[in-house]
Amino acid sequence: MPDTSQLLLFIAAGWLLNLTPGPDVLCIVSHSLRNGARAGVVAGLGVTAGCFVHIFAAALGVGALIAASATAFTVLKWVGAAYLFYVGAKLLLSRGGGSPLGAAVATGAVPQAPADLWRVFRDGFFTNALNPKVALFFLAFVPQFIAPGTTHTTWVFLALGVLFNVNAIPVNVGWALVAAWTARRATAVQRSLAVLDRVAGALFIAFGLKLALSSRP
Repeated sequence: MPDTSQLLLFIAAGWLLNLTPGPDVLCIVSHSLRNGARAGVVAGLGVTAGCFVHIFAAALGVGALIAASATAFTVLKWVGAAYLFYVGAKLLLSRGGGSPLGAAVATGAVPQAPADLWRVFRDGFFTNALNPKVALFFLAFVPQFIAPGTTHTTWVFLALGVLFNVNAIPVNVGWALVAAWTARRATAVQRSLAVLDRVAGALFIAFGLKLALSSRP
């Protein structure tokens, strides 16, 4: 496992990255705006469940790749770095108008009758589980916190992935609560999201550069 300082950096980076607007956040916020905070929280739990699919798949895959092929690791490294650069550049160049809260409000999402919570959970699950970019993200992000020479790489990757996902739960709950409370204050929240986009974009690019310059663990 990483040392204490690296583990704290991993947790902090995970929280900031989970605050970044994306399809999962849009799902949580939309349900929260339509049907209240409870529906948003359930959607967030669905997202968390869907994310475990990618964590287990990526843990098994990345362990095998690192153990068997330096070439495969190099290819994966450059694909992952390119993806992180792409996401970072997209966030830095965004104008903030495409934030999930703004998008949900623009669709006319307003509190209505209580939702079918099982359907809401399924929406969150499939929003994440069917997004191949989530798997690519884990393959690009988590290995940077696995020290060179680590034994049992697959188990360390799995532990870090689970930690990342569990740490995302309070963030997802926070999105749901904030969206429900600020349904009529979307303009002010959207300005804050524009700043967050820039910070997260710079962080994505920094991690992409770190990945591109890294050597095989």
